Parts: sequence; C-alpha cells; structure tokens
Amino acid sequence: MPTPDPEEQVEALHTAEKELKDAKTADDVRAVWRKHYLTVGHRKLGRLLIGRTAEQILAGRQKD
Repeated sequence: MPTPDPEEQVEALHTAEKELKDAKTADDVRAVWRKHYLTVGHRKLGRLLIGRTAEQILAGRQKD
C-alpha cells in the first residue's frame, strides 16, 4: 500500500480529531480508529484520544 502524501495526512488528522471529539461511545471511537489509522497512524490517533490537538501533534512533527 502506498504511503499517503503529507497533505492528505494533515487533512485526515484534522478530520479524525473532529470525529473523535464527536464520538459518544466506544463503538464510535473504534469506527473512527478503523477509518483513519492507515492514513494517520495509531500513535497520532492515540495522542488525539488522550487530548492532544492536531496542531500540537503537527508542531511536534516539525521538530524532527
């Protein structure tokens, strides 16, 4: 499977952030996870889940 381009990853990260904020049940969270983990990645989704914002995650990425 080809690696998604960086712009697509950023867009998916913001979309996942919004969808996780709107999730009401564990099943909702699992659905968001399945939808985005191939593009965003497990680590970034986990960071969103514990309360970091997409901007914080992207800022950390710029330091690398």
